[in-house]
Amino acid sequence: MIKALKVLVFLLCLVPFLLLIWGALTANLGANPIEKITHTTGDWILRFLVLTLCITPLRRLTGWNQAIRFRRMLGLFAFFYACLHFTIYALSIANLNLAEIATDIAKRPYVTVGFTGFVLMIPLAVTSTKKWIGRLGGRRWQMLHRLIYVSAVAGVLHYLWLVKADIRFPVRYGIAVGVLLLFRVWTAVRSRQAVTQVSGG
Repeated sequence: MIKALKVLVFLLCLVPFLLLIWGALTANLGANPIEKITHTTGDWILRFLVLTLCITPLRRLTGWNQAIRFRRMLGLFAFFYACLHFTIYALSIANLNLAEIATDIAKRPYVTVGFTGFVLMIPLAVTSTKKWIGRLGGRRWQMLHRLIYVSAVAGVLHYLWLVKADIRFPVRYGIAVGVLLLFRVWTAVRSRQAVTQVSGG
């Protein structure tokens, strides 16, 4: 059952990419196809980061521990769309000119924070396998993968600073990320209180 569900989720995660491919092949991406692809991939990065962060609350609130088996997939799809997003930027805006890309990253805050979020996702993608958990040890692996929190916040700031005027969508993502991070703080405080009570008892 879980395997079939994972296949279904995997295919659903590919749908935005396939729609972009179809739109490009049929010249149905609007007046500015590059902008359409850039914005679409950017939105899906944040959506997949939020979905990845939802896994832990879902497990804790519902007791459905099998949900953990979807976290790696969702996280890797966030990275996949981040790679597409950055590649489109590098090819179309900076024309793969490394000096121009470096200058853009240094001078434009929204590019700086977006690139930072992307770079922080790289070690998360590389170390997402069970072998890496064994190499790093569970505790160090968990510490490393908390970088997803920074990437999610960076993604929201990137979007917020990019749009400037109509901030409705980045604010919604920001609220979602904020709630999910606060949930983690709340559960961490409760866990410490429980340990303290047990020790005191």
